[in-house]
Amino acid sequence: MAIQFKFVELSIVTDETIEECVNEWTLKGWQLEGIRFAMSEHSKRPAMAFVSFTREAAAAVADKDPPRRPPPLLKPVPPSSGEDGPRVISAGHDDVE
Repeated sequence: MAIQFKFVELSIVTDETIEECVNEWTLKGWQLEGIRFAMSEHSKRPAMAFVSFTREAAAAVADKDPPRRPPPLLKPVPPSSGEDGPRVISAGHDDVE
């Protein structure tokens, strides 16, 4: 049997939102694996929480969705542009010379 994972992000972290999330997903057959909190420097309360769940699944079910593909790092150059080869995609930096 394969193991499936489920991750839920909570942007409002209270006992009610955590309880609601855990109850919702355990009723659907998922088992709570853990809760991780993201803290903010300026507050004693967590800024976010990530709740993780697992469940056993048949290999056919676990493998039916392909993994996510990262966005391409190279942008193809159209043949009509006159440039050779692909260009690297990068963020603009107006303040760099």
